[in-house]
Amino acid sequence: MLQAVIGALRVKELRDRIFFNFFAFFVFVLTIHITVPGVNYKEWERLLESQALFSFLGMFTGGALNKFAITAMGITPYINASIIMQLLTIVIPKLEELAKEGGEMGRKQISKYTRFLTIGLAFLQSGMMVFWLQKQTEIFLHKSVLFYIITVFSLTAGTAFLMWLGEQISDKGIGNGVSLLIFAGIVLRYPNYLGKTLQVVHLENIPNMILFGVIAILLVMAIVMINQGQRRVPVQYAKRIVGRRVMGGQSTYIPIRVNNAGVISIIFAISILYFPSTVLGYVTQSGILSPNSSLAQFFHGLFDPGSWFYNLCYALLVIFFTYFYAAITFNIMDVADNMKKYGGFIPGIRPGRPTAEHLEKILSRVTFVAAIFLAVIAVLPTFVMQLTRVHTFYLGSTSLLIIVGVALDTMQQIEARLMLRHYQGFMK
Repeated sequence: MLQAVIGALRVKELRDRIFFNFFAFFVFVLTIHITVPGVNYKEWERLLESQALFSFLGMFTGGALNKFAITAMGITPYINASIIMQLLTIVIPKLEELAKEGGEMGRKQISKYTRFLTIGLAFLQSGMMVFWLQKQTEIFLHKSVLFYIITVFSLTAGTAFLMWLGEQISDKGIGNGVSLLIFAGIVLRYPNYLGKTLQVVHLENIPNMILFGVIAILLVMAIVMINQGQRRVPVQYAKRIVGRRVMGGQSTYIPIRVNNAGVISIIFAISILYFPSTVLGYVTQSGILSPNSSLAQFFHGLFDPGSWFYNLCYALLVIFFTYFYAAITFNIMDVADNMKKYGGFIPGIRPGRPTAEHLEKILSRVTFVAAIFLAVIAVLPTFVMQLTRVHTFYLGSTSLLIIVGVALDTMQQIEARLMLRHYQGFMK
């Protein structure tokens, strides 16, 4: 491990990328302390304590939401925009053609559309949130239209900056920029949540705390196993005579990861479930629907993070996005066509469509395992809180999954760059 770290720091390009990541994290922390002016923070803290949704979302902003910083919206609008664009590339033929055949220019064009959509969603979400908060007592010190506009533009600009920072990390640093920003946000909040957990040690039963710790350790082990697990499909290449040389004839395998989606499915699901609560707050505070009406209370109860309906939707969305993202990242037809082109075949399976159908069956089976595991991880906090009576670590399993998943993905990218330069990697 130490040799791998030394090897990584010896390579100038890799060293620069790692240092850029740390610099980006430093800038991210600075943005958390740039607060929106004109906020009554005592009233804001009181509202945060009474709203489970804000506590739920605060984990992913690194404390920006708690401070009502310009980055309080987090990277959520960008994630939602990415989901919409990925769905549109399947529905709209022109976008699908641009994504598949446009090459680098096509990718840049879709990224451009995603940025514009991000700004639009950030403006919409921040506008609804500020409108809802303005109706709350004494949260904002000013009620003018100018203050409303400035606040909405500040929050939108904060999201736009985080989007840009994430893209810079992906381009000049190492790892997925958006995932790393969410990772950094969770890590920044962990000491706070851990401190609250330790404070209740004297109030809760010690056996419950021990059980909580055992569950956390087993959870980390399971997350590592699922993220590192893969199904190796054997591939045989036929011998070919090129001139006087005999080409091919070797055996290899296709590694199909159990969890192709990584942490993306969890992040996507959380981002989507955040939107109905924002709309509900806007509808009730704008006078369209009374906050005390039975209908408003009904929907509020449905989308409460602790409700059975919320957890059911959460689990179903995680399962859907796990399959959806696996289908995007692992193109079965391309793999089958490339194998046929270079004389490769799976023993006992004919090249072409039969190979694609065989790979699709394998991918579906391994993805099913990952989807069920991730769905269990998503709803686990509710049951763990009821079992251990430790209520301070609401996002325990979800945050652990994101932290471990992003850390493993980043280490694998560093490992790949080290192996290219004949250095020993982190993992064995």
